[in-house]
Amino acid sequence: MTDPRLIHHVGARAMEWLWAHRDGFRLQPDVDPKVGFLERFKPIGELALICTVLFREGVAGSRQAQLARQLLDHTWRETLDGGRMLVRGQRTEPFSTIPFEVYLPFRELGYSQPEVERATVLNHRLDSWARFPVTPTRRLGLSAFQRRFGLTPHPPEAPLTDTTWLAATPEPWTVEGHTAYDVTHTVFHLTDWGERPDGLPPRIADYLALWLPVWTDDWLDLRRWDLLGELLAVDACLPRPALDEHAWTGFAAAQQPDGAMPAVRDMPDGDPDEVFDIVYHPTLVAAFASVLATSRVLSALVPAAS
Repeated sequence: MTDPRLIHHVGARAMEWLWAHRDGFRLQPDVDPKVGFLERFKPIGELALICTVLFREGVAGSRQAQLARQLLDHTWRETLDGGRMLVRGQRTEPFSTIPFEVYLPFRELGYSQPEVERATVLNHRLDSWARFPVTPTRRLGLSAFQRRFGLTPHPPEAPLTDTTWLAATPEPWTVEGHTAYDVTHTVFHLTDWGERPDGLPPRIADYLALWLPVWTDDWLDLRRWDLLGELLAVDACLPRPALDEHAWTGFAAAQQPDGAMPAVRDMPDGDPDEVFDIVYHPTLVAAFASVLATSRVLSALVPAAS
């Protein structure tokens, strides 16, 4: 069994880095229209989502929980201007799902912006919102988010599962690069980001349990830390974890003393804003995987201690 102190320490250090670099979660209201104003919302939504998992699992230390709340308050008040920037984003691109996706985890943690909620309810009534061209995995995630918001998923989640690439249990050597992220995010959507391991169909869970050790060995050798972190999180989403301590030890060794996690190989150099854009995601993933894995390890220890 992996040492829970090792796993917990990865997440604690990641949260320290995220707090120290909180100004990196910035928006660019005057960005070139060809780039898109809403592109900068993605890091904020990912941060809020990881924080919901941290509070849900209840295994973070007091310092981690404090930093998570401070990060949420900072991004909501300062970066999103109390949610008004989400409203601006929705008015800029009325049919976009991004403001809704970013808003939901904030809403689940007690923040409120009624105008975003009204726009979400209106868009949900439009058949074209459910047919807007996105990948099957993203469509599954949007339906799951609608359910969590309190709306009837449109389209329903169950039929969407079979449209995903993971449902085809693809040949294991084809799972790499962007296709690997499609696999990991399908797992996250089906399990509500680790809350419901039984949300994975048994044949998919068996497929993942068989191949996760192979993929993690490969990506550990290639030092692809972002992908490895997502696979560690997937492992914690399974009904029965399949990985041993080896993957976590290698992942922890790649983390920098300040808590940053490189995406591939070593930490990049250069402009701080550009470095943030490269490093924030693997660092968020490190915090996410750490919280889930710590929770699963501690849960496994309970029967032994009773």
